[in-house]
This record gives sequence, C-alpha cells and structure tokens, in this order.
Amino acid sequence: MRGPLPVRSRQTAPSWLAQRRLLLMPLLLVAPSVLLVAAFFVAPLGYFLLRSVDNSEVPLALPKASGALQRWDGSGDVPALVFEALAGDLRALADSPALSQLARRLNHSQPGFRSLITRSAARLPAVAPGAGWRAAFVAVDERWGEPVWMQVLRAESGRWTPSYYLAAVDLRLGEGGRLEQVSTEQAVFRTLFVRTFVISATVTALCLMLGFPVALLMARATPGVANIVLMLVLIPFWTSLLVRSTAWVILLQNQGVINQSLIGLGLLEKPMPLIFNRFGLYVAMVHVLLPFMILPLYSVLKGIPENLTRAAASLGAPPWAAFVRIYLPQTVPGVVAGSSLVFVLALGYYITPALVGGPRDQMIGYFIAYFTNSAINWGMAAALGTLLLSAVVLIYAAIGATIGFGSLKVR
Repeated sequence: MRGPLPVRSRQTAPSWLAQRRLLLMPLLLVAPSVLLVAAFFVAPLGYFLLRSVDNSEVPLALPKASGALQRWDGSGDVPALVFEALAGDLRALADSPALSQLARRLNHSQPGFRSLITRSAARLPAVAPGAGWRAAFVAVDERWGEPVWMQVLRAESGRWTPSYYLAAVDLRLGEGGRLEQVSTEQAVFRTLFVRTFVISATVTALCLMLGFPVALLMARATPGVANIVLMLVLIPFWTSLLVRSTAWVILLQNQGVINQSLIGLGLLEKPMPLIFNRFGLYVAMVHVLLPFMILPLYSVLKGIPENLTRAAASLGAPPWAAFVRIYLPQTVPGVVAGSSLVFVLALGYYITPALVGGPRDQMIGYFIAYFTNSAINWGMAAALGTLLLSAVVLIYAAIGATIGFGSLKVR
C-alpha cells in the first residue's frame, strides 16, 4: 500500500501570491523611470512628429470651402460652388483672430496668401453679384484668377498635409497634385542639408585627427600624466557652450589676440579673416566637440594590451606594420563610437554657427530654431527636425549593419 502523500513545506514552495509579488517588485522599481521617459521624451517627440503633418487650422477655419475643394479633382476651372463656400467661410471669419492664423498658415505654403486672404475677407460683398462669386473674388484681387492659389488651397484643405516635408526638400504640389520644384529663390533646404552634413563630417574628421594622438598618449602614459591630460580634456565641460563660443569671437576677430599677435611678430601686415567664416566655425566646433572624441577613444585604447605590439616586433614586424596591422584594427570600436557621437552632436549645432559662422555657414539647427521662435512655423520646424532625426537613425542603423553594435562595447 502506498504511504501518505508528502506535504509540501511552505518554506520551500512559496505561494502563488508570493511569486506574483516577486515578479511585480522589479516592475514597480522601474515604473517611475518608464513614466518619466514617457512623459518627458516619448510624448513630446510624438507631438513633435505630429506637428509636421498636422493641418487642422485650415479645415477648422474653412469648413465649407475645404469640403468643396476636396470634391474638386483639381483639374480644369474651379467650380463656382468652391468660390461660394469660400466666400461664406471668409465672411464668418471677418474680424476674428482665426483669420490672421489662417492667413499666416497659408502664407507658409504660398508667399502672398496672407494679403490675399485678409484683403478678400475685408472687401468681399455681403451678397453675390450678378456675375457670381468667381467674378467677385477676381474683382477684389486679380490673383484669384490664377490657378496656383486655388491649387494651394486645395492641397491644404485636408486634415493632414505633406507640404511641410515637401518644402523641407524644396518640393511642392503643383497643378493636378504633381510634385514640382520650388522656385530658385525658395530652394534653400537641400543645400542647407548638404552643408550641414559636410560641416559635421569635416568636424568629425578633424576631431579624429586631433583626438587620436591625445587618447593614445593618455593610454600609454603613466597614471599621473594621464590624469593631468584627462583633466585638461575635461576643462571644456566645466564652461558654458555660449562662453566658449564667445571666447573664440574675441580671439579670432580682426582686433583679437591672434591677429594682433601675428601682426606684432611681423608675420602679417593686416588682419586675416579668421571669424564669421568656415574657418572660425571649424575651430570653435572642434574645440567644443573634441572631448567627445577623446573619451571614447581613451576608454578603448586603455584596454588594448601593449604586449601584442611587442610580440609583433619580436617576430620581426617593423613598428609601423605592428601599429597598422595589430594595434589599429583594435581601435575601431573607439573610432566608430567617438566619430558617430561627434557627428550626431555636430548635426544639431546652431549656437556656435550663429556666433562664429557667416551667413553661408548656418546649419539646419539654426533654421529649426528660427521657425520655432521667430517665424512661429512649428510645422516646418517639426518637419526639418524629423528629417534630421531620421538621418541620425539611419546613421546608427548603418553602423549596426556594418560592424555590429556588439563591437562597440567599451572595455
């Protein structure tokens, strides 16, 4: 016969409720961090992305005209019902703050729409004349007879719009919804993006050229010397970015220390243009971003065993061959980490270019700040920022696909 079944000890087999508590405890510990990231990073970023395609101002201000424009296919003459609906909406907006908001919004898509909308709202008759609303609009402003204005209004009559992204790459919707280039005077953003990437890549290359020897010196030096060099590298972090950029303005200007010293030594007869140009921009940006290159390099170079190069030398390899074939390949994680960090930080710079660069040295960050603070065109600022963010994501994806993120581990 079988004996009595063994009774489980409560000490060796915790209850289901106790197991659940053990699982919930780590979640409760990380919950504040997750909520903080969601509230102050994910939510603002999502709202920022939404603003780049949001077009609620036009349908809310022109509900009847937006519906009529959506029913029009965009080809041929504008239906009379569109003009009638637009007249009703503009009369309802007369002397309303929404009228100026609508005019400003449409003026972002087509310069001149501000005056066209405000003039039409103020001068349209209360009742349609015998010739109809089309003739009334043309009588107020002859531009209503040109198809481009209604085409733009039709393109902006939906709840969502691609116009900000199209404008960010110097495109727009033309007649029939076809993509076309903007005018030469308005085509600035492609050149701006190319300039931003060229400046960022140049600054990254300069930081790598200057930072690698410093990191190598720190890795090979005695602890006392390495600590002194590390302190000198970290000094820029203790000073405000605005102060550092302003200091270069003082040093590089025509009456600054550098020019006056060169003239005093007889090396120059007149001051050299060292500021408000690309040279001054490179000097200031490299000075600010150089620590971000040195520190990742130093952390990797410090972990490379020195006996590898000595072993290669003992086997007959010349010093340059041992460095190039043995030592240098092991520095790739530090080079990639430092270069990607400096490049991404340089992409969003706008304070330093604004202070030490010239008009042709401004980067995309300057225009994002301009559209946010001065032009109050948040949709355009969001579109430019989203494109810049997409470029950063693509850069990191390319790094991960090329060398793998696992190789970027810092020792």
